[in-house]
Amino acid sequence: MKIAMFGHKRIPSREGGVEIVVEELAKREAALGNDVIVYNRKGHHVSGSKFDVDNNSSHLKNVKIKTVFTFQNSKLNAIVYSFLSAIRVSFSRCDVVHIHAEGPASMSFLPKLFGKRVVVTIHGLDWQRAKWGGFATRFLKYGERNAVKYADEIIVLSKNVQNYFKEKYGRDTVFIPNGVERPVIKNDNEINKKYGLKKNDYILFLGRIVPEKQVKLLIEAYKNLETDKKLVIAGGASHTSDYFNEVKECANGRDDIIFTDFVQGEVLEELYSNAYIYVLPSDLEGMPLSLLEAMSYSNCCLTSDIAECTEVCEENAVYFKKSDKEDLENKLRFLLENENIVKEYKEKAQDYICEKYNWDDITEKTLSLYKK
Repeated sequence: MKIAMFGHKRIPSREGGVEIVVEELAKREAALGNDVIVYNRKGHHVSGSKFDVDNNSSHLKNVKIKTVFTFQNSKLNAIVYSFLSAIRVSFSRCDVVHIHAEGPASMSFLPKLFGKRVVVTIHGLDWQRAKWGGFATRFLKYGERNAVKYADEIIVLSKNVQNYFKEKYGRDTVFIPNGVERPVIKNDNEINKKYGLKKNDYILFLGRIVPEKQVKLLIEAYKNLETDKKLVIAGGASHTSDYFNEVKECANGRDDIIFTDFVQGEVLEELYSNAYIYVLPSDLEGMPLSLLEAMSYSNCCLTSDIAECTEVCEENAVYFKKSDKEDLENKLRFLLENENIVKEYKEKAQDYICEKYNWDDITEKTLSLYKK
């Protein structure tokens, strides 16, 4: 089968959850004998060019990667990229076009017009995100409506979003979640050298520093605690540094709040491997891959009680009321004072998450949709 994908920024990359999903699906679909072409967006890593990765990674050797020109203007690059990618796949010999995210789905009518089978994955209701202005929000909603109208199949990552499409549009969708691999737990060598961190002596947040992740809320709650454990904020800004600057101001230069910027490779693995707890305070998510990854590294996780988090973790995590600083503070204090409970969550996290969200199973389910 000939498969084309677009809608992400670029692979290989950890710029966001969409990029990780495209990379994992593409390499597995290609390994199963399919002809997979992925259309990357031209440009640099969202956290800076120093994080750019060579496209010729060995694990993607069976995936054809094409780079699509676009303007570097942040307001136009996604739209231009999506349009040009849609044109290219429409005139290609692919059988299936797999479009990722609501914005790029605005172009789903083009490959459909040329007789391609179109599958759209909705990675979240992107128009709800605080970073988008009026035009961008309207464009994302347009993309959502086009997915409903033109896609042969729509994949959603949560039951909550599945219910949304059914109630708003009467449209049936297919629930196929993201996956995770069982990792090797690492020692604290690099993070000890770089940041002075040791096993179990820090609370970890890892993700993009954007308003919907509620990083400021986490810092404000942490500042009210009496603890010798540090708070590590691992991640870079996205699109604009305004919120990142607000977050840093909130930390007020405290030595026990450590900003690592964007991390990948060994440092990323060590941060996950050695945290006391992992915290995800988001008030909006699609399906949080960082949460799956944190649990795969045997972390006790504290998250907001939004459906996209509770569906993932079920009874295997601790929850606080969304956007409620006092409740977040109380749950943090409870976990800091009860190491035995943290240990219990850690012991069951990895087996639970790796068995429930397996990338090979998810790839098979996705391929079956291509063939319908």
